Amino acid sequence: MRLLCPNCGERDVREFYYQSTAGALIRPDLDAGEVVWDNYLHNRDNPAGKTEDLWYHEAGCNAWIVVIRNTVSHEVLDAELAADKRRDTEAKK
Repeated sequence: MRLLCPNCGERDVREFYYQSTAGALIRPDLDAGEVVWDNYLHNRDNPAGKTEDLWYHEAGCNAWIVVIRNTVSHEVLDAELAADKRRDTEAKK
């Protein structure tokens, strides 16, 4: 699979480190309990279809990127710098 980096262009997925579904992981409180922490650390949704994922361009420009892709077809639909996406989201508030 190839991912689109806004800084470097299309690159092989091996240049990137997958973090998570963008915005999905919210760290629990330290005293949240064993079940909550186990779920946070080990369980993830595995949706079929369009997702927004957070990737780190580890072997490239070192940017955090939000990639919109289809998990069924592996088509990359769009990508933008995470910092830009965050700035746009905060501006809408």
